[in-house]
Amino acid sequence: MPARRGPVVRILGKGMQQIVANRVAVVTGGASGIGLGISERLAARGDRVALLDVQGDVARKVAEDLNAKGAQAVGLEVDVRDRAAVDAAMDTVRRTFGPIAIAVTSAGVDADGSFTEIVWETWERVLAINLSGTFHCLQSVVPDMLAAGWGRIVTISSSSAQHGAANRAHYVASKGGVIALTKALALELAPHGITVNTIPPSVIDTPMAHAGQAAGHFPGVDAVAAVTPVRRAGVPADIAAACEFLCSEDAGFITGQQIGVNGGWYL
Repeated sequence: MPARRGPVVRILGKGMQQIVANRVAVVTGGASGIGLGISERLAARGDRVALLDVQGDVARKVAEDLNAKGAQAVGLEVDVRDRAAVDAAMDTVRRTFGPIAIAVTSAGVDADGSFTEIVWETWERVLAINLSGTFHCLQSVVPDMLAAGWGRIVTISSSSAQHGAANRAHYVASKGGVIALTKALALELAPHGITVNTIPPSVIDTPMAHAGQAAGHFPGVDAVAAVTPVRRAGVPADIAAACEFLCSEDAGFITGQQIGVNGGWYL
């Protein structure tokens, strides 16, 4: 984790200051991979961060580690498919830190399999976590942002939803839905000072990517890195850097966008 920088203050002149960090941020899937990188980045800049993850013990441990380094963080066990659990977790965040100003939805599940072999239970699970889970979390926090007249939402989608991918119809459909939901919310919430953007990563070196390689349906991070235009795989910090900007005051005129963090693919 980078050294905590504390609240960021912008000098406006004539003795006026504006705090542009130290807000309350919720990161789903925040205990590992991309979500962990984002949680660390927002905590380092001075935001109070709640890590929501189905791996409750891991989320709590990450939060403890962040707090030991001077951050303000809490880890909560949440299955994003469970709306009651999501609402309860958001209430805990409010009691702990205050109204929620930033939401990053990184919780997700990978999936692979030929279209004719996808069973309904698998289709439903992938959509429930990746798309409906995003819906539950955002609908639960948007009222805080509406009340404040300010908010930042970043969804984590996938480059596969932009160009398609064979043998991944359920995953691609779920992430395509996330992109469409992002665009719809951006238009609806823009008049209220709330921006909504999505980051569709390409291959990122995460536990999920390595699990796909072990399962035999992904060629491996090194293999993909070799043919990526920048000649390396992405890492969670790459996504976190873009996310930090989108969650900043400076990104107030950017909404409804797909910010591709992909090493040069799909230019």
